[in-house]
Amino acid sequence: MENRQRTGRLAASCIIAFSTYSRIPMPQAAWTEENMRYTLAFFPLVGAAVGAVFWAVDALCSLLGFGCILRAALLTAVPAVVTGGIHLDGYCDTVDALASHAPKEKKLSILKDSNAGAFAVIWCCVWFLLYFALLTELGSVPTLAAGFILSRSLSALAVERLPSARAGMGASLKAGSRFPWWTLAAYLALYGGTAWLWGEPLAAAAALAVSAVFYFIYRSIALGQFGGFTGDLAGWFLQVCELLVLAAVVLTERVCALWC
Repeated sequence: MENRQRTGRLAASCIIAFSTYSRIPMPQAAWTEENMRYTLAFFPLVGAAVGAVFWAVDALCSLLGFGCILRAALLTAVPAVVTGGIHLDGYCDTVDALASHAPKEKKLSILKDSNAGAFAVIWCCVWFLLYFALLTELGSVPTLAAGFILSRSLSALAVERLPSARAGMGASLKAGSRFPWWTLAAYLALYGGTAWLWGEPLAAAAALAVSAVFYFIYRSIALGQFGGFTGDLAGWFLQVCELLVLAAVVLTERVCALWC
C-alpha cells in the first residue's frame, strides 16, 4: 500500500513538472505538497522531451532534404513551441531587471511587471539571432539535444541550493520539492552517455564545462543582485545556458575539424 502511494506521488510530481514547464498534454494531478515533492527531480525529463522533439525534427529535415536555413529555423522554434515560451518570458523579465541597474527591491518589482521593456525586446531578438545563426553551423545534433537535460539539471540544482528572493511559483516549488544529488548524477550520466554513444565526448565535455562556469556566474548574480533565485531568473539561466551549450558544441566541432 505504501509503495503504491509513493508511486502515485512520483507520477503526480512528473505530471506537475510537464504541466508546468511544457505544453505537452498531461492528465490532471492535485498540486499538494506531497505530489510536488519530486517535481524538480522530473524537470530534466522535460528537457529530455524537448531534446527528443529537437532530434526528431532534425531527422525529418534530413529526410526531406531541407537546407541549413530552414533546418535552423525549425530547430530554433522547437524549444519555444514545446515549452510554450515559459523560460523566454523569464529571460525577458530578467534582462529588463538587470538593465535597470536599480536597487534589489526595484529589480524584483521589474520581474513582476508583465510589460516587456526595450531591453527585453532587444535581447530577445539577439538571443534568437545568435541561436539561429549557430544552428546553421551545427553539424551533429545528439549532444545539443542532450544539452536540454543538462541545462535543466543545473537549473533544478540552483533552485534546490539558492534561497528564494520572493514569493512566487519558483518559491512554491522549492518549498515542497527535492532534487537529491544522485538525481543530478543520473541526469549527467544520461547526458554524457548520449554524447559518448554518438561519438561526441569532446563536444559534451566543452558544453558541460561552459555550463558549469555559467552556473556559478548565475549563482553570483542571483545572490548579489536579487538576494536569491526567482522563477524568472531560472528562465534567464536556462535560455543563456542553452545558447552557451550550442556555441560550445559548434566551436568544438570546428576545432576538431581543423585539428583532429
